[in-house]
Amino acid sequence: MKIHLVPAAAGLVLLAGIGVATADQVIITPEQQTVVREYVQKHPLASISLLGVELNVGSTLPDTVELHEVPDVEYRYVVVDDRTVLVDPGTRSIVQVID
Repeated sequence: MKIHLVPAAAGLVLLAGIGVATADQVIITPEQQTVVREYVQKHPLASISLLGVELNVGSTLPDTVELHEVPDVEYRYVVVDDRTVLVDPGTRSIVQVID
């Protein structure tokens, strides 16, 4: 009986992991993207360089990086290597890289 429970338990763990992964994904609506692009064009920032930080969704920015607000959007932005990066201010994780 124990032999049958182990594969079943492993299957449940895998299914739970899939559910968590989809729950963690951040969806930026097209309207939010438009708001961000327009705001960034009107309020340009100097681009910064971050050695050792890859600009990928999920990467975390150091506390030394100043994040800037975008009205009506819950995320903050910064320009890194001439690319606008949207960041979750609570976790400092990159949620989208806008070229």
